[in-house]
Amino acid sequence: MVTDASRARHIPDIAFHERRTDRLVIRRLRAEDASSLAAYRSDPAVARYQSWGIPFSQAQARSFIDSLGAANPDTPGEWFQFAVVDAAEGMHIGDVAAEVDAQDPRLATIGVTLATSAQGRGYAGEAVAWLLDYLFLERKKHRVTADCDVRNGNVVALFDRLQMRCEGHHLQSAWWKDEWVDEYVYAILAHEWLEPRSPG
Repeated sequence: MVTDASRARHIPDIAFHERRTDRLVIRRLRAEDASSLAAYRSDPAVARYQSWGIPFSQAQARSFIDSLGAANPDTPGEWFQFAVVDAAEGMHIGDVAAEVDAQDPRLATIGVTLATSAQGRGYAGEAVAWLLDYLFLERKKHRVTADCDVRNGNVVALFDRLQMRCEGHHLQSAWWKDEWVDEYVYAILAHEWLEPRSPG
């Protein structure tokens, strides 16, 4: 059980600006990302397993980015979207996100979205691995979860490669786009992520 004192000690990451991986820059979304955000969110292949409808307009993208302007990563009860940028090209290619549990900030849920043109190059794995490092190493999370539509083979393969554990297959657990869908629930604990992992 989380005490009021432990919740009071939890401070969102107000200093976050950007981080780098081998090939990516992970940073806050900026106003100039509206066009690229609208473009990949309007792609039917990208939006198929996501909550938003298409087309996703630039006005919607600007509003979404504006809503994050005063937000900070690791704020209990809130999702935070991190822009994923191809460092070599300087192009915004997607985002990773984390929601910290409102009742217990040692728990988090993650998600990832990548433009079709950037898929198949290992960027999603690199970005999500960074996010897990960030949550476990920098923000001292205990457990991270993720869920996905069982038909989303690319994300299922991604979570498997990252050696997250599939803890459940929930039948018709979510109403998405006029149909009930099955979901897989994945999870990983801090010690599991931080221990040496097998290659792949």
